[in-house]
Amino acid sequence: MNATERECLELQLLEMEMLFSMFPNKEEIVLEDTSSVLRVQRYLEGICESLPPRLDFSLYLKTEASSIKLQMHVSLPHNYPKAEPQLFVRSSALDRQQQNILNKSLESYIMSLDRGELCITNAAQWLQDNISSYVQSAKPSEEAESCVDEITDTFHRMWIYSHHIYRQELRKKILDCAKRLNLTGFCLTGKPGVICIEGLKGQCEEFWRDIRYPNWKHISCKHTDSKQVTGNLDAVRLFNSFEELQFAAHGDYGLRNDYHMDLGQFFEYLKQRKSEHIFQILFGIEGKS
Repeated sequence: MNATERECLELQLLEMEMLFSMFPNKEEIVLEDTSSVLRVQRYLEGICESLPPRLDFSLYLKTEASSIKLQMHVSLPHNYPKAEPQLFVRSSALDRQQQNILNKSLESYIMSLDRGELCITNAAQWLQDNISSYVQSAKPSEEAESCVDEITDTFHRMWIYSHHIYRQELRKKILDCAKRLNLTGFCLTGKPGVICIEGLKGQCEEFWRDIRYPNWKHISCKHTDSKQVTGNLDAVRLFNSFEELQFAAHGDYGLRNDYHMDLGQFFEYLKQRKSEHIFQILFGIEGKS
C-alpha cells in the first residue's frame, strides 16, 4: 500500500464517519456491502492484505421546504478524493429528462470542486438546496398528461461475449453498473464470459461504454435487439433482475483456474427464457442440452 492510497482510504473513512453522524437513521444511509467500512479499516491496519472493495452506498435525502425525496447513489474509487466520486441521483418527483439534467448539473458541480477535498457532504447539501429548481412546479394540463401516456421509449437488449470473466473487481463493476443504470440480465462468469443487458437504450449504451476499458481485450457485442415501447418496460424484459451466473466447470489449469463453463447448462438457461437462438450467435455452433 503506497502513501497516496493510504491517505485516500483514511479520508474516505473520515467522510463516512461524518455522514453517519449527519444521517443517523438506518434508512438515510445504506451500504451495499455492510462490511465494506470494516474491511477498509482492517486493510489500513494491516490485518487484511487484499485490497478492500469500493465503498458503495446510497443516501436518502429529503428537502425541508418542498419535502422532495431523493436517492443519491455513491461509489468511491480507491483513489477518491484524488479522483472524482461516481454519483447518480433518482427521485420520483423528476421525470427522465429532469433527472438527466440534474445529474449533469451535479457532475459539473463536483468537477468544479478542488480534487483532493472530500465532497459527498457538499453534494448532498447542493442537492437539497437546488432540487426544487429541477422540478416543474406547474401542474400539467389534461392534454399534456394524455401526451405523457403516449411517450415511447426505445427498449434495448445487448448480448456481449468475452473470452473470459474471472476477476472479482471486474465482476463487481459489472454488477454495480447494471444496478446503477436499472438494467436487467445476467453475467456468466468463467470461460467464456457472456453478458446480457436490457433496459433503456441510452442506459445500455452507457453500460457498454463504462465496462469497456483499454485493458479488456477480446470483448465484443455479438447481437442487439431494439423496439419502441409505450408504458411499462417490464412487460418486454426477459429478466426480472441482473444476476451473476456460474455453472459447473470443466478443468482446472493451474493458478489461473482457467476453467470452461458447462455450455449445456447455459443453453438450458437460454432455452427457459426463449432465447436459445442466441447460443449460435454467441458461439457459432448449435446449442445442445
